[in-house]
Amino acid sequence: MIRRRRTSAPESARAATPSRHGRHGREDRSPVVRPPLPPLETRADKFDLAVGTAAEFLRSAWSELRDVRFEVASMPPAADDDGIPRWSVSTTEKRITLYRLPIERLSHLHRDDELHRRMMIESCVFRAAAQYLDRDPWDLGPERFRFF
Repeated sequence: MIRRRRTSAPESARAATPSRHGRHGREDRSPVVRPPLPPLETRADKFDLAVGTAAEFLRSAWSELRDVRFEVASMPPAADDDGIPRWSVSTTEKRITLYRLPIERLSHLHRDDELHRRMMIESCVFRAAAQYLDRDPWDLGPERFRFF
């Protein structure tokens, strides 16, 4: 059996430098798992991205929508006779406002995943723009749905 020789420092030197390791060398070690980080994309960011991409598509397809502002708000000011509105359209102010919380929480998706949530948001943008233009939502992107 091989024994290692211990070199001992003077007592004054030991007290001056704090020990990095405690019993069995396990004191003051960094944690394996870091504190939780905020998500890179929040639901609001994903909602804004879906609204922005759908709005840019509609603006490029319809010249009447090029000057229209698409805005996102969290909740409508009040409920109407039909319930809680998902969007509001103001033709005089050239503005379409989409309400994030009613669209996200009150829509009943048959499959709750990222793709279907994005499709629900885009369909609300299309329906709001169709209401602004006084057209059918399917008329807004007819080339988009012709695959044959």
